[in-house]
Amino acid sequence: MAGPEKRPALTDQVSEATTARLSVYLRCLDQLAVAGVRTIASKALASRFGLSAAQIRKDLAHFGELGVRGVGYDVEALQRHLREILGLDRRTRVAIVGAGNLGLALADYGGFRDGFEVVALFDNDPRKIGARTRSGLVVSHVAELARSVERERIDIAILAVPAAAAQRAVDQLVGCGVRAILNFAPGALRVPPTVRLKSVDFTASLETLSFFLAAERDGKGASR
Repeated sequence: MAGPEKRPALTDQVSEATTARLSVYLRCLDQLAVAGVRTIASKALASRFGLSAAQIRKDLAHFGELGVRGVGYDVEALQRHLREILGLDRRTRVAIVGAGNLGLALADYGGFRDGFEVVALFDNDPRKIGARTRSGLVVSHVAELARSVERERIDIAILAVPAAAAQRAVDQLVGCGVRAILNFAPGALRVPPTVRLKSVDFTASLETLSFFLAAERDGKGASR
């Protein structure tokens, strides 16, 4: 007799694009709450923030009935649900590897949502070890990584190192048990299936924008 069919994990059902939109919805709800709005329909939410009502309903349907037909969504309740869904209802401890200009800027960045706390900053340059950021975070040697990951209970690592050092740094983080990495180094990196890696490539983004500008210029030139 066959056993019960195993249901796919929620992370397998929900795409990264969907989770990115949930973050956008939460920002919109935060603005509505500040403005004193208590309930809002998906159509009104979409119209107010330039979103798609159908997409909002589809995205939220992954997580059950979060609204009331004919009434809409309770702003405060939906804020709470989205924070829980995105894991923002608990403290997420973050480490940064790389104390260059980007790493230092991220360490002192005040725009992280409540729930994210940068607790450690690492580098391998002896001239930087022991220095403090403007917010008071001390730069530790990367040799302390494994000890710090365990002691500080680090959940997410941000990688802000040169491309040549990125894979080695990723391997170190994986070896220390870090299962979520945000990478700012260019190039493809390898991680095991149990580790989530998200890369932010500034160069690729700029080249994408440059493509559209070039296409626009070429289009104008062709019409003459």
